[in-house]
Amino acid sequence: MTVVIAHRGNSAVAPQNTLAAFEAAWRAGADMFELDVQLTADGAVVVIHDDDVDATTDGNGLVSEHTLAQIRELDAGSWFSPGFAGARVPTFEDVVRLLLTRPGIALLCEVKGEWTVDQVRLVTDRVLAAGLEDRVVVQSFWPGTVAALREAAPTLQRGLLVADAPDDLVARCLELGVAMCNPHGVLLLQHPDLLGRLHDAGLKVMVWTLDEDVHWAAAVAAGVDGIITDRPDRLAGWLAGRRSDQAEHGTLA
Repeated sequence: MTVVIAHRGNSAVAPQNTLAAFEAAWRAGADMFELDVQLTADGAVVVIHDDDVDATTDGNGLVSEHTLAQIRELDAGSWFSPGFAGARVPTFEDVVRLLLTRPGIALLCEVKGEWTVDQVRLVTDRVLAAGLEDRVVVQSFWPGTVAALREAAPTLQRGLLVADAPDDLVARCLELGVAMCNPHGVLLLQHPDLLGRLHDAGLKVMVWTLDEDVHWAAAVAAGVDGIITDRPDRLAGWLAGRRSDQAEHGTLA
């Protein structure tokens, strides 16, 4: 069954990477929600995609140049809609608390940039202490960060995000000991053998970021394990409808 992953939460109906977006993903029936974490100037883990705060808050400047207290003062909702005025940039601890009260949904956590082993422990230790090991996957585009995640918490599932498909991609994944390789959707078109090679190596594949029915259909037909989307509500409904049609016509696998 194809896993529905809400990209930055249900970011079509609530401001991305906020607790409101994660709550909306849960209510929409997503299997997982994806988010991005970065470090503040004083070493706190906050949930925000860009290196700066300009696009999704009323502030400006780099995340890494703000303290946690300064980040928490920012309005992370008004840019999306007046109804979300006053929404805050969550900490990773906020997300852990949300997961503990929202059964049935898992987390795909992207670590942005190069982090050391001690830095990634700010994420992994919280996951393990909360007993959420079976509901969290940590991933990154940066192989060094993935390696640090492995050293900090070898029992946590890890993923490697990729925007290209070099010849040594499978070997790189196996060297890092990841459970999944998550490519940009266009790579499956550019490299028709990629999905098969990854699956043959025992890797799951969560493809990003697909928002249209035609792309969902192609990805499901190809056999991806999950789809990361900005429209988890629509994708969940589309998949349910597809399963219903298959059951009605006796073609459900």
